[in-house]
Amino acid sequence: MKLPGGHSLFWRLALLQVGFCVSIIWLTHSWAEYVDQRSYFLSPAAREQLSRYAEEAERAWRSGGRAGIDRWLAELGRHEPSWAAVVGPDLRSLGSRPLLDSEYANLTFMRRIDWPMSRRMTDLPHVSLPFPENPEQGRLVVQLPERFLPSGSDLRIQLFINVLVPGLLALLLCGLIYRQLSRPLAHLRAQANALRGDRLDARVAAEVSARRDELGELARAFDHMAGRLEGTVAFQRQLLRDLSHELRTPLSRLRVAAEREADTADLRQRLEHEVTGMEKLVGDTLELVWLDTERPVLPLEDVQVAALWEVLRENACFETGWSPVQLPCALGPECRVRGHLNGLAQALENILRNAIRHSPPGGMVRLDGHREEGHWHLWVEDQGPGVEPDQLEMIFQPFTRLSAARPGNDGFGLGLAIARSMVRLQGGELWAENASPGLRLHLRLAIV
Repeated sequence: MKLPGGHSLFWRLALLQVGFCVSIIWLTHSWAEYVDQRSYFLSPAAREQLSRYAEEAERAWRSGGRAGIDRWLAELGRHEPSWAAVVGPDLRSLGSRPLLDSEYANLTFMRRIDWPMSRRMTDLPHVSLPFPENPEQGRLVVQLPERFLPSGSDLRIQLFINVLVPGLLALLLCGLIYRQLSRPLAHLRAQANALRGDRLDARVAAEVSARRDELGELARAFDHMAGRLEGTVAFQRQLLRDLSHELRTPLSRLRVAAEREADTADLRQRLEHEVTGMEKLVGDTLELVWLDTERPVLPLEDVQVAALWEVLRENACFETGWSPVQLPCALGPECRVRGHLNGLAQALENILRNAIRHSPPGGMVRLDGHREEGHWHLWVEDQGPGVEPDQLEMIFQPFTRLSAARPGNDGFGLGLAIARSMVRLQGGELWAENASPGLRLHLRLAIV
């Protein structure tokens, strides 16, 4: 099993739970131990009462000696039925009656007033209380009265410490985990609902998309999806507007020709010309939409660029009447790229047709390139007037025709858009720059 990455949400939640478990174990153990210990100590009232007995015993000894001790013990016995004795430093009785052997045994296990007392003993414990003013003169030893004995551990307190407190802390942990997950998920849900409500510009907040855990990855994937959807919808809407505009012109010409042309042969020739143009327009538009929306995975193979150019040059010369010497190729057989043969042929053919269309009569269109690290850098250069620098990217937009800047008015402005889409599907890039003179179209394709 492979562990998640260092920034995974797993580690944050794991750290939170481990911290909770360690904290709850330490807290309940320490608190229960503290409460348990404190529950076996005498209460303040019991300590005060026993200390008062020790003061009275000391006063009786100082005022009346043995007789005073006897009187005080007799008085104590009337309202406190526990065994008691007042002894000196040598543990002999300070009263007139000496201690019995069994009573001496009580002095063996004497406890101080601040020691824990437990009900687990068979007999009540014996507490030793030195005289408050002169501890070296004597002490009161009394068997702890039943009413002073600590109650020990309380079941309600144990339930509070071992059940209620862990339950509350577990609830707090759930709140922390819920806070970690619910806020970004609620934000993602809100953005998804906005996207569902046709707000295609909905994006995730930066504080969520900047996270380096799984929620951040989900947010970035959502932004990518939303951006792709917005771009696709905008692209298709623009294509529909442009296509409807482009179709109106030939349809209008056909309507006028049908109304004015008297010669059936001329009308038929006009009809064939316009229908052919519309067929090409619709076909190119559908292909561009298919490339943009479907983004098919094209099988790649070894393509020799010079041989492919030779085939394209032969077709172009046949269609345009150009001489082969006007379409030179400076690449050798070593120029081999990794691409889709038909897709690369279509892209180069569109580039070549565009270059021929915008080149002057007797001009040249040249293919050249060199090998760089990991790819071949190719370029097709014509001898036309070029384009304005701010329009170098615009020529790759569908239905873009810069006839005012470049001669040649055929085509619908879809060739370079299809060429760029086709090259990108093969992992390459296509861009333009002005040459001296002319326009140079660059291609970057992976090597074999």
